[in-house]
Amino acid sequence: MAKPTSTFKCTECGWQTLKWAGRCGECQQWGTVVDVSVETGIVQRVTAASVSADRSARPITEITEADVAHWPTGIDEFDRVLGGGIVPGAAILLSGEPGVGKSTLLLEVAAKAAKAKSRVLYVSAEESVNQVKLRARRTGALSDNLFLAAETDLGVVLGQIDAVKPQLLIVDSVQTVSSPLSDGIAGQPSQVREVAQTLIRVAKERGLPVLLVGHVTKDGSIAGPRLLEHLVDVVCQFEGDRHTSLRFVRALKNRFGPTDEVGCFEMTGDGIAEVPDPSSLFLSRGAAVSGTCVTVSMEGKRAIPVEIQALVLDTPMPNPRRVTNGVDSSRVAMLLAVLSQRAGIKLHDKDVYVSTVGGVKLTEPGADLAIAIAIASAASDYPVPHDFAAFGEISLAGEVRPVAAAKQRMGEARRLGYRTIVDATVGSIREALTSARSAAGSAFDKELDRAF
Repeated sequence: MAKPTSTFKCTECGWQTLKWAGRCGECQQWGTVVDVSVETGIVQRVTAASVSADRSARPITEITEADVAHWPTGIDEFDRVLGGGIVPGAAILLSGEPGVGKSTLLLEVAAKAAKAKSRVLYVSAEESVNQVKLRARRTGALSDNLFLAAETDLGVVLGQIDAVKPQLLIVDSVQTVSSPLSDGIAGQPSQVREVAQTLIRVAKERGLPVLLVGHVTKDGSIAGPRLLEHLVDVVCQFEGDRHTSLRFVRALKNRFGPTDEVGCFEMTGDGIAEVPDPSSLFLSRGAAVSGTCVTVSMEGKRAIPVEIQALVLDTPMPNPRRVTNGVDSSRVAMLLAVLSQRAGIKLHDKDVYVSTVGGVKLTEPGADLAIAIAIASAASDYPVPHDFAAFGEISLAGEVRPVAAAKQRMGEARRLGYRTIVDATVGSIREALTSARSAAGSAFDKELDRAF
């Protein structure tokens, strides 16, 4: 007979070890490792199961496109991110910080699908049905084909699916639903794994698309086990600052479409609205002032013009301030060194402030040239014209290097009416500043004249 042995298992995530430990080695929870008796020496075998005719394997050439066709949600920006719409049987995970608008967006998706004569089941595990209806009335998302249920038990959720027989299922959120078959409270790794696996199995068996809301941790990653992101078909990240109305939806993983698309939305008093052309959101409309320059940034496959503003002030302090908002502070420090060494603009005794308009965050190096021109313009106190744009990466040698999607950036700038566009063809930062000076109709002030 097999000899019993002692094995210790974590009740939260299922991690196993031969020796007892006070802290789980995987989920890092304290006091969750318990002793379970298992039989060793028994070799288990998996027997072959009969395959039904409707589930038998078929040649890939016999599978029609209708089997995996997208159906649009009615929200063009969301369809852009998903690759054209929702695929039947797909599991989509939408994550984001609290208050960013995840529930509002999915309620809008549910309303659009319900008005298109599709039965939608919206399971809210965080709010009551009355609270969801109040938001639906405010956003105009009321429909007879939209069914609401406030459930936290996985078994009851499956019962609701059998009763309603929806064409779309939304669960808000996967971290607040628990299964009696798994130990631990809702939100623990073992519970999230069990709930996600069950819902995804139902989605695949019935061809039912499932939209799951996911919580995030302090560092912005999706809460729960990493297995959750591997199980689902699409992972979307909902980004945005709660102090601004602009929101971005990005696809971090997509088995049915590209992962470089970005959807733009704006939070309003009536809910969430699409922004099909966000070009005007990041540009100021006042008179031309010194310290401003427009760049064309790439958000996925979308080219968006962004205005960068800089302010340079004299300071009596031995350590001048370097304050940035929306741009990388280390990148700005490098550009200040390049301007000082390669262009002769001395800023060691001045405070420098650099910010973007509209709260957008620029992380790509293509904004280097516009940042440098904005700082040089602020140092000279001479404005750059409104029809001037620049994009390009600046190296430590003062060279302006080309960036990705240069033709698309150029085309978007031309479409918006920018007549003077400076890119990597200028060669160096000195030539770029000369082009900016020529576009302004005259030279920068005496400080830049001395630099040249």
